[in-house]
Amino acid sequence: MHARLAVARHEGLTESHIAELDNYESSSLLTAREKIAIRFAEVLAGDHRTASKDLFDELREHFTEAEIIDLGWRIVTFVGYGRFIHVLGLEIGDTCPISNAAEN
Repeated sequence: MHARLAVARHEGLTESHIAELDNYESSSLLTAREKIAIRFAEVLAGDHRTASKDLFDELREHFTEAEIIDLGWRIVTFVGYGRFIHVLGLEIGDTCPISNAAEN
């Protein structure tokens, strides 16, 4: 969580925008483009089998095919990274337990 918020702040999101993420669907600060991108991320991070034609039709209203592919790759890269960091029990600034074990 801390890493996600640090990246969001670094990319220019304000505290107000960050606060809206949990309720993005009803947010008045986020654009329709941002909302569908977040929904896409939720689908890919959660039950990806729920991805539907309707989801992609809505994505196409705001993104080109190339942008959808790029967005999807970015999402799954960060989802995978986050899951790996989680199973290692790491947070920002922690040392990888695997590297410590190799030294012993």
